[in-house]
Amino acid sequence: MSRMSDIIDQDPVVPEDPSANSGLIDEPLRRALGDRYLQYALSTIMNRALPDARDGLKPVHRRLLFAMRQLKLDPGSGFKKSARIVGDVMGKFHPHGDQAIYDALVRLAQDFAVRYPLIDGQGNFGNIDGDNPAAMRYTESRMTAVAELLLDGLDQNAVDLKPTYDGLEEEPVVLPAAFPNLLANGANGIAVGMATSIPPHNVGELCDALLHLLKAPNARIETLVDYVKGPDFPTGGVLIEPRESIVESYRTGRGSFRLRAVWEKEDLGRGVWQIVVTEIPYQVQKSRLVEKLADLVNAKKIPILGDIRDESAEDVRLVIEPKSRTADPMLLMETLFKQTDLEVKIPLNLNVLVDGKTPQVLSLGESLQVFLDHRREVVVRRAQHRLGQVEHRLEVLEGYLAAYLNLDRVIEIIRTEDEPKPVMMAEFSLSEVQAEAILNMRLRSLRRLEEMEINRERAALTEERGELMALLGDEELQWGKVTSEIRALKEKFGPRSKLLGAARRTRLADAPDIEDVPLEAMIEREPITVICSEKGWIRTQKGHAAPDAEYKYKDGDAGRFVIHAETTDKLMLFATNGRFYTLTCDRLPGGRGMGEPVRLMIDMSQEDDIVDLFLHDPQAKRLVVASDGRGFVAPEADAIAQTRAGKQVLVVDAPARAQASARVAGDMVAVVGDNRRMLVFPLSELPEMSRGKGVYLQRYRKGGLSDVATFPASQGLSWKDPAGRTRTETDMTPWNGARAGTGLEPPRGFPRDNKFSGK
Repeated sequence: MSRMSDIIDQDPVVPEDPSANSGLIDEPLRRALGDRYLQYALSTIMNRALPDARDGLKPVHRRLLFAMRQLKLDPGSGFKKSARIVGDVMGKFHPHGDQAIYDALVRLAQDFAVRYPLIDGQGNFGNIDGDNPAAMRYTESRMTAVAELLLDGLDQNAVDLKPTYDGLEEEPVVLPAAFPNLLANGANGIAVGMATSIPPHNVGELCDALLHLLKAPNARIETLVDYVKGPDFPTGGVLIEPRESIVESYRTGRGSFRLRAVWEKEDLGRGVWQIVVTEIPYQVQKSRLVEKLADLVNAKKIPILGDIRDESAEDVRLVIEPKSRTADPMLLMETLFKQTDLEVKIPLNLNVLVDGKTPQVLSLGESLQVFLDHRREVVVRRAQHRLGQVEHRLEVLEGYLAAYLNLDRVIEIIRTEDEPKPVMMAEFSLSEVQAEAILNMRLRSLRRLEEMEINRERAALTEERGELMALLGDEELQWGKVTSEIRALKEKFGPRSKLLGAARRTRLADAPDIEDVPLEAMIEREPITVICSEKGWIRTQKGHAAPDAEYKYKDGDAGRFVIHAETTDKLMLFATNGRFYTLTCDRLPGGRGMGEPVRLMIDMSQEDDIVDLFLHDPQAKRLVVASDGRGFVAPEADAIAQTRAGKQVLVVDAPARAQASARVAGDMVAVVGDNRRMLVFPLSELPEMSRGKGVYLQRYRKGGLSDVATFPASQGLSWKDPAGRTRTETDMTPWNGARAGTGLEPPRGFPRDNKFSGK
C-alpha cells in the first residue's frame, strides 16, 4: 500500500521528446483525482443536496416555481398538466431526469410531507401509506399562495439572474422569498461528506421570533425558543423532547427531536376498551407501521398486545386491541413506542448554503438572521428598481408638460420637420427620453393631456420618490419595512389566520415517567405443562398435569421432558454444541396438536441434539460437562441467550460433544463414565466460569463421560434404580478421590444406563 502511495505522489516522468506526449496533461495522479472529485462534490453540494439559506430551496424546486410562474400558474388560474411543467423545467432550466423533477414536484404538493405546500395538486399525488403518485400525464398542478410569496418581487430586480445551462434564457440565482421557507417547510439532503436535515416549523412562531430578533439582534437562543417552541410537523404528533435539549439543538444547529403518535383510550362498555391512534409521526409510512405492529402480534413479542386494525379513511385511525381488559393502556403504548415507529427521532442538522456558496451549520438565530438580511436586501433592490421607474416617469411627465404648453408648435414640428426629435430637443430643452415619449404618443392621448392631470401625477410621483430616497438612505426605515412585511405575513398565516392548518399541529408534552417494565411483567400468569419429545417436538397444555399422565407423540417418537411451569417462566435448552438457548413459555405452541419442532424456534442445527431442558432460575448454577470429561460450573444468569442463536458456554472440540448439565445442589460431585467407573470429589475443585472448556472431571482410556450429579456430603448420593425406586448411598468414601481420576465400580443397584436421574 505504501508503494502505491509513493507511485501516486511522485512527480511524473517527463518524456525526452515533448511531441511524443502531445495532448496529455502531466500531473500527479493524486492531484488529478482530487481535483475531479472535488468538482463533483461541490456540484452535488451546491446544485443538488443543500438548500439556500435565503429561500430554503434547492435548484430543482426553485426552477419548478420559476417555470410555473412563466406558465402563469397562479393560485387563481387553472391547472396545467404536470407533464407540461416537468417538460418546461427539464428543457429550459434543469437538464436532468424527468422522474427526478416530477418527484420534487410531487413532494411540494403533498400536505403530509410539506408543512406549507408550494404546489396545489389535482389528482393522485400519493398518500401517507406510501403509495406512489399517478404518472405526470394524469396529474395537474398550479402554485399556492405561499409559492407566490416566494416569487414576489421577481420582476422588480429583487434578485440577480444568471444564464440557464444553454445560455438561451435567464433564471434567478435565489428567489425574493417573502416567506421563511427554510424553517417553515424544512429540507433534507445528502451531499458528499455532509448532509442536511431541517424539520418544518410553524410560520406564526417564526414570525414572532423574527419580530423579536428585529428588536433585539443579539437575542439569546433561550428567548427565541420561547417563540419557536420546536418543530411543527404536517402530520401532527406529540413532541416530547425536553426544553433543555431543544435549546441545545437550536444553539448548535445539530440534535434530534423525539416525536410520538397521538393516541386515546376508547371505551367500548362493560370494561372493554381499545386504543385509537389518530396521528402518526412525520415521514412514517402508515402501511409499514401497521405491518410492524402486525408482526409483533403474530410473534407474540408483546404479551398484552391482542390485535391491530387499520380503520383509516381520510383521517388516520389505527385501532390497537389489548389481549386483556385488565392491561394498562399506558404501559402498552410505552412498550409500542419503544419497539415501533410510533415514536421516532427526527434529526436536526441545519447545514445550508450561506449566500448560495458556502456550506455552514447555522444556529436558529443565525438562520433567522440570514432570512432577515435577505429580506432587507430585497427591500433595497425593489426600492431602487421602483425609484428608477419613478424617475423615468417624472422625466416623461416633464416632457408631456412641455408638449402640452406648446402643443401647436410640437404638432407643427412633427408635420414639417424630417427629423423632429433633435428640433424639439433643441427648442424646448428636452431630453432624448422626453422627445422619444412625445413622438411615440398616440393622437388620441392628446385629449387627455391636461395640465392638472399631469401636475397631479407628477406631485404623487415626486412624493413617492422622496419616500424611496429616504428609504434607501436610512437603514432603520429599511428594517421598518421588513418588520411591516413580517407582521403582514403573521396576519395571513399566524394563529389568528382563517387559513386551514395555520394553527400549530404538533403538540408539546413531557414524556411520562414510567420505569422500564420487563415483558414478563405483562404476561398473564397461568400454570402450564411443557411437553418435549425425544425428537424435539415441544408443546404446552394448560394446568399442571398429573405425574402419571399419558401424552401422545408422533409415530417413532417418545416422551423425554415433562415440566411443570408457568407462562411467565423461561426454559433453558442445553444442546450438544455447548450452547444454551432460551425459550419463553408464553410463546410455546399450545392446543391439542403435537406441537412444533423446537428447531423452528432456535437456530440449532440438525446435527445437534438436546442434552437438557429445564426451568431457568437466575440464582442457580449448572455443572456442564463434555463427553471427554471436561467441564466447569456456570451461573444460569450468565447463560441466558437474547437471540435465537443461543449463547456459547461450554466450548467443545470435535469429536467430543456436550454430554450433561446438572443443577448444583451440594458440595460434592459424582461423575460416572461409559466404562462404569464412578468418581466422587469436592465441588470446590471445579472452576466457576461463564464460558470455556473447563477442566477434566474424570479420565478414560476408552469411551467417555456418561452422567454427572452434585449432592451434599451430609445427605449422600441418590439415584433411581431400574424399578424406579429412589436409592441413597450415604457413605461415599470408597469412591472419593482426586479430580481427574478414574474411579471405581458404582454401588450395587446403580442403573445399567449409568444415569443418576433415570432419564
